[in-house]
Amino acid sequence: MQRAGTATEVFLAFLRLGVTSFGGPVAHLGYFRDDLVVRRRWMDDRAYADLVALCQFLPGPASSQVGFAMGLQRAGVRGALAAFVAFTLPSAVLLVAFAVGASAIGGPVGEGVLSGLKIVAVAIVAHAVWGMARTLTPDARRAGIAVVALALALLLPAAPGQLGALAVGIIAGVLLLRGVEEPAAVDLPPFGVRRAAAVMCLVLFGAALVILPLLAAGTGSGVVSLVDTFFRSGALVFGGGHVVLPLLQAGVVQTGWVSPESFLAGYGAAQAVPGPLFTFAAYLGAVSDLGPGGVAGAAIALAAIFLPGFLVLVGVLPFWDAVRRRPWVRAAMRGASAAVVGILGAALYAPVFTTAITGPGSLVLAVLGFVLLTAFKIPAWAVVLVGAAGGIVLLSLS
Repeated sequence: MQRAGTATEVFLAFLRLGVTSFGGPVAHLGYFRDDLVVRRRWMDDRAYADLVALCQFLPGPASSQVGFAMGLQRAGVRGALAAFVAFTLPSAVLLVAFAVGASAIGGPVGEGVLSGLKIVAVAIVAHAVWGMARTLTPDARRAGIAVVALALALLLPAAPGQLGALAVGIIAGVLLLRGVEEPAAVDLPPFGVRRAAAVMCLVLFGAALVILPLLAAGTGSGVVSLVDTFFRSGALVFGGGHVVLPLLQAGVVQTGWVSPESFLAGYGAAQAVPGPLFTFAAYLGAVSDLGPGGVAGAAIALAAIFLPGFLVLVGVLPFWDAVRRRPWVRAAMRGASAAVVGILGAALYAPVFTTAITGPGSLVLAVLGFVLLTAFKIPAWAVVLVGAAGGIVLLSLS
């Protein structure tokens, strides 16, 4: 099929996102929407929300899966790989550098920058919620679905709350939104994945979950054990982000491969870098007593933790292409899209707002970032710089 863009275009777009996307997976979705949906118009808001809803249902890092799928749709397999590498590499390199002892930002300046980046994430997520709500919850029924989804996502633990909110959105969509008329939207183009290739990806996913533990036990290989641990961590978590931390801690700390002190130090460093939190695996692979360690260990752990999510995504995409245009499926996706707005709203409150807004100064900086994005149309990367500088100023005044 004819693609709309090139792998180079995708790589450069995601490289910029990879060095500016602070704030975790929900904030990443806001950055993606601002740059790729609003500015570059690679797809429309409804198609983007459909993709986000699908990735929320799948195991793996949701924001990286969304980026991988957008790269695939834009420039084929090379575009998907370009999106993954460009978005992941900056944070992975920084965390590996931290693991091998490179000096990190410290002192008052470092604390101020980190605080400012957390604050600007509030503005980015709020901007995403505002923009998506205007498009995806234009009537009372869908606004109501969003509110229910927000309540479920706030009141229940992270993964059950998000999955429950999406399930409620889908059911409500089928029951309430089948007759809803919408403005014409640009259909999401097919991703070009053949069904045979999709089935192969699903088979590989299932086989790896069964075979890797057996190989690790049978061979005693440190490399195989490392791959098994990080593959299972990536395969058994929904939504990505901080939800993966308990699995990683059980896999590398409780087994004695990484000390609790090193684990916590790496987790702290992961909060200070842009890009997906799953790149924490690169740090753990580098410092692990099992496997080759260093850059090689980081590369193995990084590939293993991302692979299952991408296998599942590619495995379901062609079937989703085939069914998403049916009326009841479209109604279900309208409900799911409204639920996504609620889920993003819940994440805006906790953990984004509750961890970043600690007083009047931080609230003013967050509002400033939101106004710059919405009223002045300042690009997100520039607002990130304003937030970092503002964080330093606030710390100096405290």
